Amino acid sequence: MRILVLGAGAVGGYFGGRMTQAGADVTFLVRPKRAEALARDGLRIRSRFGDCTLNVQCVTAERVEAQFDVALLTAKAFDLDGAMEAVAPGLRATGLVLPLLNGMSHLARLDERFGRERVLGGVAYIAATLAPDGEIRHLNDFHRLVFGSRFPEQRPACDALAQALAGVAFDWQQRDDVEQAMWDKWVLLASLAGITCLMRAHVGDIVATPDGARLTLALLAESAAVAEAMGHPTPEKTLANYRDLLTQRNSAFSASMLRDIEAGGRTEGDHILGALLSLARERGVPAPLLEIATTHLGAYAARRQREAAG
Repeated sequence: MRILVLGAGAVGGYFGGRMTQAGADVTFLVRPKRAEALARDGLRIRSRFGDCTLNVQCVTAERVEAQFDVALLTAKAFDLDGAMEAVAPGLRATGLVLPLLNGMSHLARLDERFGRERVLGGVAYIAATLAPDGEIRHLNDFHRLVFGSRFPEQRPACDALAQALAGVAFDWQQRDDVEQAMWDKWVLLASLAGITCLMRAHVGDIVATPDGARLTLALLAESAAVAEAMGHPTPEKTLANYRDLLTQRNSAFSASMLRDIEAGGRTEGDHILGALLSLARERGVPAPLLEIATTHLGAYAARRQREAAG
């Protein structure tokens, strides 16, 4: 199986690099400057699970050919249109797209562009960043990829991808109910991003306050209620794990969205929080904390746009 990874940034570079390390046939679709840096320095990963420097195959948009079986998308939601157009020329006629974006609304856009039968489901669990020197730095203790077929006809391709992942140095799981896994991740991320961005603090700092844990768990309950109203209730065991993660004392856990804000960058507030709030309103689910968090991210985006306009 030939795998095309869009970009060699924090998430795509990490998982694609680990696949390369295990012997999978992986090519990174990158911009010319990144291709030059990778040719010169290699793909560098620093992680508690093992550091490595890899010689990787790269291709630029001008040279990509329709020879890949799967395209791995790790773009931000606001870059999805460009990501779709970038990988389209590299896919075989029957090639599939494996998006690792957060939330669910990107599926409709991908289905429209490539056809429902060519879009898999997937989700990634990792905190990583691309350092200014080009090194990928793994920031936490988990690195997990979940993928699977959304329709029975996609199962053989998912089985082939599973074979390609044999021996990789990260955790992975193939699931036939992959959309449930995507909903579960959305519940966690909306809660984590909402509370850490609102409070401008890590989990440990939030729960150190008198009301931090209570407010965090209330936001988690709202997010889970929306998922349940949409027919994807979060399993109780999963919710219990989320409660522990989100209330752990001295924890440095935070959402990448908080890092985006602290860097003055664009966020996925609309895609992660706004989309969930829209579903809450559609289904009549009370979600006052989700509404506040969404408004907070919207106000940040409005201020950022105003300041950029001068």
